[in-house]
Amino acid sequence: MSAPAGIDPRGPRFAATITAALLLVATFLALIGVAPTAASATIAQRIADPGFLLTVVIAALFLWSAASPATAPWGALFRRAIRPRLAPPTELEDPRPPRFAQGVGLFVVAVGLLLHLVGVPWALPIATAAAFLAAFLNAAFSFCLGCQLYLLLQRVGVVGRAGTA
Repeated sequence: MSAPAGIDPRGPRFAATITAALLLVATFLALIGVAPTAASATIAQRIADPGFLLTVVIAALFLWSAASPATAPWGALFRRAIRPRLAPPTELEDPRPPRFAQGVGLFVVAVGLLLHLVGVPWALPIATAAAFLAAFLNAAFSFCLGCQLYLLLQRVGVVGRAGTA
C-alpha cells in the first residue's frame, strides 16, 4: 500500500495557529463561565456556557478536518489564499499524521465537553487548555504532538500498517 500524496507542511501549521487562538478563547471563556462550578450548575446552564458553545464549534471543526481534510475550512483557506503567495514547499509531508492529530484533538475536547455536561468541575478548561498547548506547539514550533503519537503507534504496528501483497 503506497503512501497518499504529500501535503504542504505549512498548511497544518496555519490551521494550528487558528485552532490555538480559538482554544485560547475557549479556555478563557470556560474559566470565567460555569465550568469551575459545573457540579452546582444545571444542565441548561452548562449547555449555555459560552466556553461550552465555542468548544462545540471547535470539536465540529476537528471532526470536519479529520473526516474530510480536503474540504476543512482552514485547509481550504490556506490553499486558496495563503499558499499561492508562498514559495513552493521544499518538501511535502504524509497527510496521515496531521489527520490523526485532528482526531486526537477531537477526542480531547470531546472528553472535556462530556465531562462538563455531567458536571465535572474544571473538565472543560483543562481539556481546552490541553488542546491549546498541543495546537500552540504545532503552530509556534512545528512540533505536532498528535503526529508524534501517530508515528509512535505506527512503529509498534497499531496504525498505518502496510497491506500484504
